[in-house]
This record gives sequence, structure tokens and C-alpha cells, in this order.
Amino acid sequence: MTEYFADTLFDMLSRAAEAAPAIGAPGRPWLSHGALRTLARATVSRLNAMGIGRGDRVAMVLPNGPEMAAAFVAVACGATTAPLNPAYKAEEFDFYLSDLNARALIVQQGMETPARDAAAARGIAIVELVPGEAAGDFTLLSELAGTPAQGGFAGAEDVALVLHTSGTTSRPKIVPLRQINVTASATHIGAALALTTADTCLNIMPLFHIHGLIAAVLSSLAAGGSVSCTTGFNAFRFFSTFDEVRPSWFTAVPTMHQALLGLAARNREIIARSRLRLIRSSSASLPPQVMTEMEEVFGVPVIESYGMTEAAHQMASNPLPPRAHFPGSVGVAAGPEIAILNEAGDVLPSGELGEIVIRGRNVTAGYENNPDANAKAFSNGWFRTGDEGYLDTDGYLRLTGRLKEIINRGGEKVSPLEVDNILMDHPDVAQCLTFAMPHAKLGEEVAAVVVLREGAEANEHGIRDFAGTRLAAFKVPRRIVFLDEIPKGATGKLMRIGLAAKLGITA
Repeated sequence: MTEYFADTLFDMLSRAAEAAPAIGAPGRPWLSHGALRTLARATVSRLNAMGIGRGDRVAMVLPNGPEMAAAFVAVACGATTAPLNPAYKAEEFDFYLSDLNARALIVQQGMETPARDAAAARGIAIVELVPGEAAGDFTLLSELAGTPAQGGFAGAEDVALVLHTSGTTSRPKIVPLRQINVTASATHIGAALALTTADTCLNIMPLFHIHGLIAAVLSSLAAGGSVSCTTGFNAFRFFSTFDEVRPSWFTAVPTMHQALLGLAARNREIIARSRLRLIRSSSASLPPQVMTEMEEVFGVPVIESYGMTEAAHQMASNPLPPRAHFPGSVGVAAGPEIAILNEAGDVLPSGELGEIVIRGRNVTAGYENNPDANAKAFSNGWFRTGDEGYLDTDGYLRLTGRLKEIINRGGEKVSPLEVDNILMDHPDVAQCLTFAMPHAKLGEEVAAVVVLREGAEANEHGIRDFAGTRLAAFKVPRRIVFLDEIPKGATGKLMRIGLAAKLGITA
């Protein structure tokens, strides 16, 4: 059977039952799919009356929650959305608003944010979003008036969403994602998880990030299901919200899953009476030990997926039972076509290590105004992910890490993920992150930060001895730093690059 793809977001929204719940939030009435379609029409019409249309950039600085989800969907039906992290400082807002060439900034009425001053200083119109009674319902207030160059609903090749890459080592790059990119990814996620109209996702991910926008919100709506949007991740509030919403699934990054595991024992009754069908993990590698423990505690399959912004999120996903899913694998191709290339650009056979490359409907057509980055990123129609790994004989993808995170110890290459997985087997280790520290003669040396389990008393010598029984000597961390918490990025991901400098470790 040929998989159906909507060409546009509005087309994708048009398939669900009128009265079926679409967007919700704990303690508030649901917005139905019919009401969401009405909201999308009204929003496109309102934007057009402001002179904003297809291809115009609309920056969004909104609290995490149902209005952010609904505004993203509704605005993207007729313009280009540019969600920004509400936690940015004034200088960051100034950079991003300028870099995006935003036509307008949507902020929630009454919300204090330095984005307002940054927009005003650049002559960017501010549009106030006023929440309605139902979760996600809103109206837009603005004195803007005009006629857009292109009005009406967006077309298949129009850009629906622009996001910046994280820019850990260089200036952030703009990733434009077309309507066909985001609808394809949402459909692929729904297919991988067998989502139906009966499914409800509990969203705990930030909605300025591709994971929350596409995996939680759009995949749910594309399947005709529903998504309940929290104000953000709070491990201590999660289980009461989980009990109230009764979701069939949720998706998160590994650090969030680990935080939930720490509180699961005191919430056994809530877990036992849930209607949970699966848990999804993405945006960073899930330690196999965490997957195993999650499945034991929650009693459902934990489906690890592999995504990145340039692919409109999902590239691979472990399949649902009865098909096998393996700890330490990100599954099979679940969206774009996947191959492994060597440095010469040749496609490698299964089992051989190289750079993971993708192509297909999910994938961006290229970075904006960045020919150098595009020349490096695209090779014979393939997009180079910058990740290293291999495909096994059954087509399952195994990651060994980001190419730029692989530790080069005097010519000996060390995969931080491999070291992580060994350290996580130590009974006293709750979390760890292996990274490169500078070394005067070798260039780089292996180091790790470790968070111990509550009450544990392991020391550096003991953990190094443990690792030495399982790893070649050159892979054993020469330095182990004990922390109460490992530094995270804005989306909850652990950040290897730059960690040595952040911890004050020098050659």
C-alpha cells in the first residue's frame, strides 16, 4: 500500500473527525480538530490582513503549552514560523530576529520578554497572542495592516518552519523546512509508532525545538490523534500530570527519562493504572541500561529513534513489537533512505563503519544563504549527517557518535558512546558523559563526568579499574569528574563539545 502524504500542513489537518480532540492541556477544555482547522483559517486570514503571507517569517516567543503548539500549526498554514527559545537574552533575540529577517514577532499578551525590545529596536512589528478558553485557542491582536505578496494557504514547496542549528562550534546555520518536509516527517513518525485517532501524546518537550514540534505535536495531529501540552518538563510534576491526562505515549530526551526513573518507585500505582502503550526516546543516544530499566518500570516498549533538524526530525526508529528493537540501536530507516559513506563518498556495505547519510522527502533542500556549508553537507544527492555508524545485516543502524565528538587520542580513535555504555554498567553510576580533554602531547585524552547513584561512594580509581576490565587501555578515561548534575543544553541534551573548557580542564 502506498503511504499517504499530505502536501501541506492545512491538508494534513483536514483528515481528522470534526469533534475529535486535537490539542489539550492539563485542567483545560480540549480544542477539537474542527476548531483547530477553523483557527488555522482565521489565523491565515488575520495574518494576510496584516500584510503577512506565504514566505514571510513570523518569529514566535511563547511559553511552552497548548497556545505555542496551536500557533505553530496555524501560522505555518499560511506563513513561515520561526519559534525562539523564550529563555534567550536580549543579545540573542537581537541576533536571531535579525538573522531570520523576521516580519513580525508573536508574543503572548502580558508576557515580559527582552524579545519585545529587540523587535522594537529593529522595527519588527509585535503581534499579541491572546489565549482563549479552550487549550490552544487564541486570537491575534495587531495594528498592522497591509496586503501580502502571496496570501492564502501555503503550498507544498513553501517553507513552513525555520530553525537554527545549535552552533556549538560555529555560527548557527538556518535550516528551512518546507511543507513537504514537515508533513512527511510527521507521517513517518505516526507510521513508526502506529499512531491512531485513539492515541494521546503527553508533550513535555520544549516547543521551540524540532523534537517537540514534529514528534509530539505534528505526528499526533497527522494521525487524527491528540496532544496534551504541559508548560515544560518537571520530573516532580510529571506523574500527577501523567495520571490526569492518561496518555498512550510520550516522547523525550534520555536525560528526562533518567530523571523519571529516579522518581518511578514512589509512583508505581500511577504507572500501574495508566493506559501507556509506548515510550519514545530521541535527540540523543539512550544508554541501553536506561532502556532496559524503563521497560521494566513502565511495562511498555521504549522505542529509540534517531533524528536531526535537517531531516525535519526523524530518520530512523526502532520498530514496535513483535519486530525486534535493540538497546544500543536507533532502529531501521523510518523516513529518509539511509546509507553509510566512506571519506571518498562511496556507499559502504553493511557492517562497515562510516558517515551516516540520508536522502528523501523529509530532508531540507539546503541551509539558507550558506553555499560553503551546503557544499560540505551534500554529496551526490545525499545529506551528510556528521554522525558515524554502520548498518547491520538486518538493516538496523548503530551509532558510534558525532564525527566531531570522536576522541582522537594521538591517532587512536575513541567513541565516547562506547565508553559511556561501559561506565553505565557500573552499579554506582547513575549518569555519565565521556568527552575529549586537551592533552599536550596526544592532542586529546579521554575524560568523563559521572553522577553517582544516591548513597553510592565509588571513587575515580574504582571506576577506572572497572572500565579497564572492559575497554582497551587507551579508551579508559584518564580523568573522571564527579558532579551532582551534568551540564545540559536548552532542550535537555548533554553537551560533550566544549565540556572540558566549561569544567576548567586544560592541557
